[in-house]
Amino acid sequence: MTAGESSGSVVRRILLGSQLRRLRESRGITREAAGYSIRASESKISRMELGRVSFKARDVEDLLTLYGVTDDAERASLLGLAKEANIAGWWHSYGDVLPGWFQTYIGLEGAASLIRIYEVQFVHGLLQTEAYAHAVVRRGMPNGSNAEVDRRVALRLERQKALVSERAPRFHAVLDEAALRRPYGERDVMRGQLKHLIEVSEQPNVTLQVMPFSFGGHAGESGAFTLLRFPESDLSDIVYLEQLTSSLYLDKPEEVAQYERAMERLQKDSPGPEESRDLLRGLLQLI
Repeated sequence: MTAGESSGSVVRRILLGSQLRRLRESRGITREAAGYSIRASESKISRMELGRVSFKARDVEDLLTLYGVTDDAERASLLGLAKEANIAGWWHSYGDVLPGWFQTYIGLEGAASLIRIYEVQFVHGLLQTEAYAHAVVRRGMPNGSNAEVDRRVALRLERQKALVSERAPRFHAVLDEAALRRPYGERDVMRGQLKHLIEVSEQPNVTLQVMPFSFGGHAGESGAFTLLRFPESDLSDIVYLEQLTSSLYLDKPEEVAQYERAMERLQKDSPGPEESRDLLRGLLQLI
């Protein structure tokens, strides 16, 4: 199974969830009533509609019946989507070190056609060198075993393969200067990371900008965030916000629009890609 296929299963799960939600709302049925029909809780219906859980064929069949979907072709299409959505992704082999709340994001990241990020604490995971990633993970897990740290770093490096794959997404990153000046690891680690950013920024599908300290306050005041866009027209843009022990996924148009405006301002106010490379070269000389 390829990474693209496994990422696609996450997209299918979310697509199926959104279609079930639209069917339920169009019939005026509450989540509580839907949950009762499949012997489950209201919260499980919510998780299903958000694509956060796997789907049992029996549950989908019962919900389609409740929602009045009787057309054989439509039922077969949605049940087929449920079957495809349950294919395990490549990242499940890292389940020993991968938080459950992060698994959905990895699938979405791998399926996105456009990834836009703003980062302020450290260099984004898709742009980290192995040595820098090791220093970041070790800093976050001071009591973790060497094996656990190595596994987490390996997972991060595996994610990076998407940027150089045949179906590589467009990746637009705005890094706050703070992320580049905050040292992780020894001097050679930071030098290697800055050199890597310069090299990666020259890839045709990658746009990298640096928001300098000299600009002052800017549109990224709320902290780091990720915007994901997908080739499927039925799947709306998603904002991903990571917290210490969980994450948030925003897909309401009005919420997504606010983050898109913030990203557009960050891109407009930051120096362009070539000027940003000059900033990186200048920082490299200081280390």
